[in-house]
Amino acid sequence: MNESTLTRCSWGADGIMRRYHDEEWGVPVHDDRKHFEFLILEIFQAGLSWLTVLKKRDAFRKAFADFYPELVADFDYKDIARLLTDSCIIRNRLKIAAAINNAARFMEIQKESGSFDKYIWKFINYKTLVNEWKELSQIPPRTELSDSISADMKKRGFKFVGSTIVYAHLQATGLVDDHIIGCFRHRLPHGETVIHSNVPG
Repeated sequence: MNESTLTRCSWGADGIMRRYHDEEWGVPVHDDRKHFEFLILEIFQAGLSWLTVLKKRDAFRKAFADFYPELVADFDYKDIARLLTDSCIIRNRLKIAAAINNAARFMEIQKESGSFDKYIWKFINYKTLVNEWKELSQIPPRTELSDSISADMKKRGFKFVGSTIVYAHLQATGLVDDHIIGCFRHRLPHGETVIHSNVPG
């Protein structure tokens, strides 16, 4: 299969974005550390492009203890100072503080639900929601589902988890399949049970 001739979502046409589109975006995640990685990256993406974050992904991995939430939760003022001087990542004090805070909240969910994965997939009864968008312009920035999850996470003390960021997480981790119809990644057999939902909230 010649990947250059495949039909894909237009945002994933080239370079690092193509690799991310083809190999990760929309593939169901069931690993807590991967969930936490995306939550950190999505915090820092707020107000910026996803491409900017992907280019710095390896630097974020190094800066944030390989995305182990139990290690990030223990970051102190020295770590904050280190991160604020690390030119390889996005230096924003509020986002750094949110990442550390969210690590602790993440672990609380793990303790309560057994895993973050069980917590978040329970919102959709453990079944990927497969949408039927024909154009990227049809994809909503948020839905009733992301509104609900965002509200619950905020109630639990998470920061930088507005509905738009939560919806991006659902898309990235495969709880929602928002590849457009015709994209070779749309409705790939991930081994998940799928149901169709094309009505935005």
